[in-house]
Amino acid sequence: MEEIEGIFLDLSQKFGFQRDSMRNMFDFLMQLLDSRASRMTPSQALLTLHADYIGGQNANYRKWYFAAQLNLDDAIGQTQNPGLSRLKPLRNSRGLDHRSLDSALNRWRCAMNSMSEYDRLRQLALYLLCWGEASQVRFMPECLCFIFKCADDYYRSVECQDRPDPLPEGFYLRTVIQPLYRFVRDQIYEVVEGKFVRREKDHESIIGYDDVNQTFWYPEGIANIVLDDKTRIIDLPPQQRFMKFEKIDWNSALFKTYYEKRSFGHLLVNFNRIWVIHIALFYFYTAYNCPTIYRVLSGNRLGSTAMEWSVTALGGAVATLIMILATLVEFCYIPMTWHTKVHLTRRLLFLLATLGLTGGLTAYVAITESEVNSSAVALAVAKFQFAISVMATFFFAITPSGRLCGDRVAGKSRKYLASQTFTASYPALPADNRFLSILLWSLVFGCKGVESYWFLTLSFRDPIQVMVGMKIQGCSDILVGNTLCANHAAFTLTIMYIMDLILFFLDTFLWYIIWSAIFSVLRSFSLGISTWKPWKDIYSHLPEQIYAKLLATAEMEVKYKPITLASQIWNSIIISMYREHLLSIDNVQKLLYHVVAGPDGQRDLRAPVFFDRPTAQRDELKGEFFPPGGEAERRISFFAQSLTTPMPAPLPVDAMPTFTVLTPHYNEKTLLSLREIIREEDSNTRVTLLEYLKQLYAIEWENFKTDTKLLVEEEVMLNGGNQSAHDQTPSRLDAVPFYIIGLNGASAQITLRTRIWASLRTQTLYRTVSGMMNYSKAIKLLYRVENPEIVQLFGGNTDKLERELERMARRKFKFVVAMQRYSNFNTEEKENAEFLLRAYPDLQIAYLEEEPARSLGGESRIFSVLVNGHSALIPGRDGTEHRKPKFRIELPGNPILGDGKSDNQNHALIFYRGEYLQLIDANQDNYSEECLKIRSVLGEFEELNASTQNPYAQWNHRDFKSPPVAIVGAREYIFSENVGILGDLAAAKEQTFGTLSARLMAYIGGKLHYGHPDFLNGTFMTTRGGVSKAQKGLHLNEDIYAGMNAFCRGGRIKHTEYYQCGKGRDLGFGTILNFQTKIGTGMGEQMLSREYYYLGTQLPIDRFLTFYYAHPGFHINNMLVTLSVQVIIISSTLNSELTVCGSPDDQLGCYNLAPVFQWIERCILSILLVFIISFLPPFLQEFAERGSWKALLRLAKQLGSFSPAFEIFSTQIYNHSILSNLTFGGARYIATGRGFATKRISFSILFSRFAGPSIYLGMRTLLMLLYVTLTLWTPYLIYFWITILFLCISPFLFNPHQFVFSDFIIDYREFLRWMARGNSKSHGNSWIGYCRLSRTMITGYKRKTLGNPSEKLSGDTFRATWGAVLFSEIIFPLFMALLFLIAYLFVKSFPVDGKVPPSPLIRISVIAVGPIAWNAAILMVQLFVSMYIATEFPNAFPSDSRFASVMAAIVHVLAVLGLIGAFEFLWFLELWDASHTVIGLMAAVAIQRAIHKVLISVFLSRELKNDKTNMAWWSGRWHEAGLGKQVEPKIAREFFVKIVELSLWSSDLLIGHFLLFLLTPPILVPYFDWFHSTILFWLRPTKQIRAPLFSLKQRRRRRWVVMKYSLIYFGAIATFIYLVAIPPILRKTLQIECSLCDIF
Repeated sequence: MEEIEGIFLDLSQKFGFQRDSMRNMFDFLMQLLDSRASRMTPSQALLTLHADYIGGQNANYRKWYFAAQLNLDDAIGQTQNPGLSRLKPLRNSRGLDHRSLDSALNRWRCAMNSMSEYDRLRQLALYLLCWGEASQVRFMPECLCFIFKCADDYYRSVECQDRPDPLPEGFYLRTVIQPLYRFVRDQIYEVVEGKFVRREKDHESIIGYDDVNQTFWYPEGIANIVLDDKTRIIDLPPQQRFMKFEKIDWNSALFKTYYEKRSFGHLLVNFNRIWVIHIALFYFYTAYNCPTIYRVLSGNRLGSTAMEWSVTALGGAVATLIMILATLVEFCYIPMTWHTKVHLTRRLLFLLATLGLTGGLTAYVAITESEVNSSAVALAVAKFQFAISVMATFFFAITPSGRLCGDRVAGKSRKYLASQTFTASYPALPADNRFLSILLWSLVFGCKGVESYWFLTLSFRDPIQVMVGMKIQGCSDILVGNTLCANHAAFTLTIMYIMDLILFFLDTFLWYIIWSAIFSVLRSFSLGISTWKPWKDIYSHLPEQIYAKLLATAEMEVKYKPITLASQIWNSIIISMYREHLLSIDNVQKLLYHVVAGPDGQRDLRAPVFFDRPTAQRDELKGEFFPPGGEAERRISFFAQSLTTPMPAPLPVDAMPTFTVLTPHYNEKTLLSLREIIREEDSNTRVTLLEYLKQLYAIEWENFKTDTKLLVEEEVMLNGGNQSAHDQTPSRLDAVPFYIIGLNGASAQITLRTRIWASLRTQTLYRTVSGMMNYSKAIKLLYRVENPEIVQLFGGNTDKLERELERMARRKFKFVVAMQRYSNFNTEEKENAEFLLRAYPDLQIAYLEEEPARSLGGESRIFSVLVNGHSALIPGRDGTEHRKPKFRIELPGNPILGDGKSDNQNHALIFYRGEYLQLIDANQDNYSEECLKIRSVLGEFEELNASTQNPYAQWNHRDFKSPPVAIVGAREYIFSENVGILGDLAAAKEQTFGTLSARLMAYIGGKLHYGHPDFLNGTFMTTRGGVSKAQKGLHLNEDIYAGMNAFCRGGRIKHTEYYQCGKGRDLGFGTILNFQTKIGTGMGEQMLSREYYYLGTQLPIDRFLTFYYAHPGFHINNMLVTLSVQVIIISSTLNSELTVCGSPDDQLGCYNLAPVFQWIERCILSILLVFIISFLPPFLQEFAERGSWKALLRLAKQLGSFSPAFEIFSTQIYNHSILSNLTFGGARYIATGRGFATKRISFSILFSRFAGPSIYLGMRTLLMLLYVTLTLWTPYLIYFWITILFLCISPFLFNPHQFVFSDFIIDYREFLRWMARGNSKSHGNSWIGYCRLSRTMITGYKRKTLGNPSEKLSGDTFRATWGAVLFSEIIFPLFMALLFLIAYLFVKSFPVDGKVPPSPLIRISVIAVGPIAWNAAILMVQLFVSMYIATEFPNAFPSDSRFASVMAAIVHVLAVLGLIGAFEFLWFLELWDASHTVIGLMAAVAIQRAIHKVLISVFLSRELKNDKTNMAWWSGRWHEAGLGKQVEPKIAREFFVKIVELSLWSSDLLIGHFLLFLLTPPILVPYFDWFHSTILFWLRPTKQIRAPLFSLKQRRRRRWVVMKYSLIYFGAIATFIYLVAIPPILRKTLQIECSLCDIF
């Protein structure tokens, strides 16, 4: 030990490492060696560690060393002159290069084998010291390898050994790490007055961690590293490079290696095989079955058999075109180095040649067909073309594009070695797993191919036949003639083709869901995790299973009966559940093993009756042993079932590896305060937290009360001599304040117990720490049970026994909480953290500490600090006590450069100990019985059986040949599943993905890392970039990147079925959707990432399909589902207004559209099936693990609680998040909140939150659906009505107590106020603020305000690029406007009473543009009036705000009247024809929306970060607003802003009222709120939350407000009925001559 410490001291002096960092890494290595040496000899432990870190077959450093070709100028490899000549082997022949690599590998192995133990220790210590202070450089593993290589070369130099003086402490940090840190930091931020300010750069312009790291993959990148004097670092001798790091010009050396451009082109490049498979197959199917198209278009000149073959064969050309487009787009994302240019250009030429074969022959066949006696030749050529096309399509479908024309995945050329090593070292699947993977996708596409052909293609054949060549007769337009309307069938057919193609994609996803769920359930049967195994009585054999599976029986010297040892485990489990208040004392007595006197007078064990009951009786009498349906029953059931599954045999406790639990923490609640549990959150909350918890956990509350009463009784008995008789009476005991009233009078102990009880049933850090500390208890229990001699050794000295058990637990288990804000906690947070440390002294807290700058203008110093409960309390600078740091390590700067969590994990990562890590979030839990399985879980890494083989003796030895296991996934139980419908839905999603999907994905090689509660191989992950990635925005979903990184670098990812952790989930509608927004935007960022590029273009076809459909494909198909609803409605819209023939013989004035309408109905059915099938996985998961009755009951409860509404709405939230992110960016971490959703949220807040993502879309689609219903009614449309209505009303449907009449009316008042606020003075919650925030996604904020200091520190939203705006905000809205305009022109193109109607183009132009022109006119008048009054009569109003309010009110009222007037004018012009009015309204809305989008995108500059221009507009005081001297441009900008704002304000006011009208009927139904609360909270009416209590004054005020605004509200309803409903009702009685109808 002293020798090892001497090595660390020597290295610290020679390289200038920090002393605390040296102590930390010394402790790290010693515990790592202790962990390995507990199951092998110390020499073998050191040897295997050196092989894992430095020189072994799977060591990342060795792989990098050869990938970067450093062997070509290094002593171990081929000796050459440094410099350019080292790159020559890249241009050598493949054979020579390959042979030199093999020989270099062999020389490396020999050198490693001959290395002394001292040198191995020194290399390990040096690597760990470099890693320990690397900070953000830990995210760049190959950069760290280069640093270590240079340091190792320097250490072995004469210069280093002869250096007389040690380098100063911190030299390594300042000269090596800090320059790299600052380069990375400056890419994203600039430092202004000591604060970070985000630069206005997107990912494609940021040289991030991966770009920097990738520079060190290739010799060309290393050759690009130059010093300040332009000397290349590779031109220096290796031993001199380290001391030159301070002079490296990193700005010149580093460059982008992949462009994460914000573009949908990534979907084409990364998933080109998906498009090839579907689009090409769709073409083959459709072209073969629809020859009518080219026959009609060619006038039957191309109707021969040869032409049919040839046109069908163009599917190969379609596939080739997709590949060509993908290749062209790929040029935009890859830097144009020589190798990429050659690779992509060669592929492009090959594809062009293939296109000539698959497409060019069609021209030959068409020409040949016109010649005489050439049909046989043409047919032969066509068949040849078809064969080539099928082969080409199949080839492109299964071959990764990365392996076309230059195999960078498996090519033997050394130039591909780095790419293969770091991006394509996918671990091979075992034969059985690979067979199942291929079988799965064969079944999916086999069923898909058959079903799509018969259900989609053949049903589409007849509509095509009737619509191809169809000309609409008798239609015309005064301005455009009959050009548009006569060809309307072709236009509609195009939309129908798009619809059929969308369904073609959705079919695949449908079959994937079905078959993957079936395979996963069958897999659960084979593992024994299902309840559907009647031949296994899991409870009867549970004691035997405990002995066989949880105890290291292979190593035990059996001196005791197995039942004796198993009983100790079982009793500890039952007692732990009692302590958690899950079981009553009666339950415990019936479940414990009891020691009884035997027949011969000896003590004997009596097993619980539970184990002896037959299965049928046990199910009937479960209530006798457990609370029915309680947590104890669930946990014991899973525990018993899990022990029937295969599990690795455990090692003895003293031989098990050491592991660490790491939990990042920011501001999550640590421990609930008394105030939080007994006081309502605000006036909108109807219940205290404690009341709600008592309803949810009634049995546990009763057990808690009983336990606490017993505790009080014990205290009374112990202090009986000092208590009065009155204090000892039962009435006094019963008055112990367990209820809300009287808690303030309770003792501190009881109050604390109540706080803890509540904290353990909410999502708090205390619950997480308490649960994870069960590992320590489990280790102590197992060590004591497996080693009875330990108990005998210490006799009756329980203190010494407990110290020995604590020593073992502390040796094998560590718990680190990365409590980032610990040093900045407020008083309450500090008290809670201190309570944790006192309750669990072994808990370690890693936090960041900031020291002020040493000099004026300098940067503050940041330290990474570790404390634990054993750290001494010392006085601090602020007079309070704090823990003395165990380690305090300076960082190169503020480590929080990304979205927070990954940086927090990274800074604390140096404090983990042992070989493995478990990543846990601060809202998780663990159970004592699950912690007993930890040795088996760690055994999944396949490293527990120590090999005696030297890893350097030979390569590819069977003991080291298998790819290392990088990640072991585990199940989660969502403990919030019973907290109402939303909690249950969130739990079902997590359980389905984390269990059902993960089970299959892990088996067929598609599982990645999703954070919690996975176990990680610490050595593997920390040498390859850490446990997550951290570039801001791009790596928002940080965990999955670690999984992709491990997978690409050769790590296996497994999944365990027998172990589970508890997990909390979001419980409110808003918080769940915030989480889904974060996931959606994170998925958008993933699609831009290089990891998706590597996986999409290099994985073999079956594993690619698994990756695609389990990750991005899920979200892409969600987008297609939403798109399909809109497209089918649009296609239905375009098929209206035509007379359908009753029979094929009817031809005069009618059209044979019956096949079209049948096709539409079939499309609707297909969409409905996709939606229904989405409920299959959670149902099967419940069915397999809890039985059919519980599965059906849960499904019925979900359906009865409007779960389809939530699914529909959440799908749209996902879609909006992804599309918005791919277009504009803006991905950021969203703190979702994890409390109980008992608070009622006002209508205005819900409207502002969800209008953009869903309500606007729902309202527009609702108009389309209304038109379809009026013209083409079919019962299938009921599904669409339900779907679209849910898009609009779901936020309110899941709002607690939404349908209470008084609250509803008060909501209405708040909505009106929200609409009116913000025009005279700033307001934090106003419509104008919401509108401005919405458009900043496009305009961005100004970086500075004239005349004011820079406002950059408040955070910026960047202006969207023109590339993003052009399509999404200009082209697409204009296209939609044109689409609906064409539909309206078609509808109005038919004569009315024999007369040609006036031009509908003029009519719709007036209706659409009129309100905008009206708004512009009144705004112009108001501007001059405001400025005139402000100038000439400055004191006319008491205040500027009053005047501004009056002007704003007048203008907004006129704008609403203008919009309503335009609708009424259209209503009148259409003579109250509902269908024509609705389609006219659709067109007008689309045109107005396009105009608004263009105005915002083209004419608006960036937004100011204040309301000065808005208030100046209404008050007229421009020159007094502090806007600078040049106010004219701001007036012009604000004029365009106000035109748009008035239109949007008017429409939002009307939309808000319409939504309120939709929500009105339920409030009129008595007791509807009880029903609504029942389905929302799943609480029986007898347990309903009480109504809020108000004072008499509050009640009188509320009554007056309700009366007043009820009149206003119902007046609005009456006005709506009068303007909309009355005219069509009186249509026949009103005889109005419409002269305007002949003009417009």
